[in-house]
Amino acid sequence: MTSRTSDLLITALVPAIWGSTYIVTTSFLQGYPPVTLVMLRALPAGLLLLLFVRELPKGIWALRVFVLGALNFSVFASMLFISAQRLPGGVAATIGAVQPLLVILLARSLLGDALRTLDIVAACAGIAGVAMLVLTPGAAFDRVGVMAGLAGAASMALGTVLNRKWAAPVSMVTLGAWQLSAGGLLLVPVVLLVDAPVPAPDTNDLLALAWLGLVGMAFAYVIWLRGIARLGPRIATSLALLSPLTAVLLGWLLLGQTFDAMQVTGALAIVGSIGLLQRDDGRGNLPARSPARSSRIQGQKSEFR
Repeated sequence: MTSRTSDLLITALVPAIWGSTYIVTTSFLQGYPPVTLVMLRALPAGLLLLLFVRELPKGIWALRVFVLGALNFSVFASMLFISAQRLPGGVAATIGAVQPLLVILLARSLLGDALRTLDIVAACAGIAGVAMLVLTPGAAFDRVGVMAGLAGAASMALGTVLNRKWAAPVSMVTLGAWQLSAGGLLLVPVVLLVDAPVPAPDTNDLLALAWLGLVGMAFAYVIWLRGIARLGPRIATSLALLSPLTAVLLGWLLLGQTFDAMQVTGALAIVGSIGLLQRDDGRGNLPARSPARSSRIQGQKSEFR
């Protein structure tokens, strides 16, 4: 197995884990307010990782981690739940599937990646595949919900590209600890002002929260950052389309939900889209760093240490 194949398989674990969020949440954590649930996933996971790495951000990274934490968790989660509240789940998931397309466009602007027609077509095929997989007949559209869904997708797409552009001079575990902690902290005032009190957790609740926090955040997000660094934003984000596919498959396997011909077609479209977006352009998807940029990064590392 090549190093690239290994990186793809390892990174693909992340959206598969994230795809389990729906079934875990609906089965065990229905009484928890949504933003509170995100905070309970991100903040404890980040603090636990901070205890492990014992390293705090310094200099410019003291600001950058809050920008990345907001984009990848606070803003993204808030917009996601507004979208989910105002739209049927299938519509919200379909809107969220625009993220790979947004990453392609942002990577062109911020990283100088080539903009290829095949990538655009593949990303649009992924959106169509998710729509066939999760949309129901007569699904309604709400303007505010659609705008929130697009804002959430754009927020995480920008956070993904900035993770690669800024190239943190620390390990992925440390970077994950910083972002999870920052994103969770930014949600604390929102929870205190907006969300209802959290119900007293029972054993099943605690186990579900442990899965969502320790596995779904602490482990998965570090692996996700590793995938962005090794594969590039375009390829890593294309794998995110596996998340709704995993959610539907788990519902079919564990909850007896239907899986019809339209959904099979959608699943095949998603797999085809991911396959096309894995195509390398011969440059590792990203332009080689110039000597000046490499020197600047090395300077950041020296200053940080």
